[in-house]
Amino acid sequence: MKPKVFITRQLPDAALEMIRPVCEVEIWPEELPAPRGVLLAKVAVLDGLLSMLTDKIDAELMERAPGLKVISNYAVGVDNIDIPEATRRGIIIGHTPGVLTETTADLAFGLLMAAARRIVEGDRYVRAGQWRTWSPMVLLGRDIHGATLGLVGLGRIGTAVARRAASFGMRVLYHSRTRRPDAEEQLGLIWADLDTVLREADFLSLHTPLTPETRHLINARTLNLMKNTAILVNTSRGGVVDQAALYAALQEGRLAGAALDVTDPEPLPMSDPLLTLPNCVIAPHIGSASIATRTKMAEMAAANLLAGLRGEMPPHPVNPEAWQKG
Repeated sequence: MKPKVFITRQLPDAALEMIRPVCEVEIWPEELPAPRGVLLAKVAVLDGLLSMLTDKIDAELMERAPGLKVISNYAVGVDNIDIPEATRRGIIIGHTPGVLTETTADLAFGLLMAAARRIVEGDRYVRAGQWRTWSPMVLLGRDIHGATLGLVGLGRIGTAVARRAASFGMRVLYHSRTRRPDAEEQLGLIWADLDTVLREADFLSLHTPLTPETRHLINARTLNLMKNTAILVNTSRGGVVDQAALYAALQEGRLAGAALDVTDPEPLPMSDPLLTLPNCVIAPHIGSASIATRTKMAEMAAANLLAGLRGEMPPHPVNPEAWQKG
């Protein structure tokens, strides 16, 4: 019999064509995630699960899935999955690293430019019929060229953003747990402690995973260290930023602007005060949302799923020790 697989959202055809010939597949057809109760019921008979970052994969769910061999997460991050619990149960986890690096870096730099030059505000200004003439003082923004960019985290995406910054003649400071002498030499980056990066950055771009240590890394204290002319960009995870503190800093003029592709929670409720601020650009988590990248991510997720079902190590494992245990 073919292994039973549940895919929690519709995927590009290229990935489904890999899975359907060898699996009994069910796909959740709606735009919104499957309700918790539905997911708990579905997993009872599954051999494999292809999940999204919006799906909470915890001990309760795994307990309901005695035959589950592999969870393939359609994302780089896996903070939606209880990795230690999966490892304890011998369930291998796959993810999709690398492929979305350049696409997400494009989006991060695009958000930086949009906030700096007030592009979204300008679009609203025109559509509201306020554009009556050219004026020397309307919608003045911040220069990007020659400014200082601060990076928190220097993994693949952070490094890709640094390459883009070099093209704009930016001075780039970075803070990460591990120094990168290669990147410092190749791109002219300067390592500094976090407080120094915060104090000197004209633009601060976040590229750190969400962990207990990084949750609310950007908070009232750290925001107070930043220039009141600075702009914050977040394409990492929403929980890295204390949004109440961010709202206060933006509303009180202690920070010039923010551009967010991620929020906490997602989606952001329409009642959230950040949505009332003209100097806060918010995108609906579209960092990897190009046709080519999302298709490649789906193909990687399919390959991880199929390898796990065959009892093989997935091409991109998160917990290889679970495969060894199995």
